[in-house]
Amino acid sequence: MNTVMLLSLPGGSEWLLIFLAILLLFGGKKIPELMRGIGRGIREFNSAKNEVQQQIQEGMKDDKRDSGS
Repeated sequence: MNTVMLLSLPGGSEWLLIFLAILLLFGGKKIPELMRGIGRGIREFNSAKNEVQQQIQEGMKDDKRDSGS
């Protein structure tokens, strides 16, 4: 079996089936709550990523200052 076929992204009809399955599992009232939770998680991930990136950049600047003196 071709491994590329196993890793391919779903097409239009597959997305529709996935959406309908989620709608059946969670119901119409729970979906906005689920999306808010996902959004919160993405925001937290991005803020943590930016914080780590800033710390790395500050560390590199401090390293350049220490080696320049």
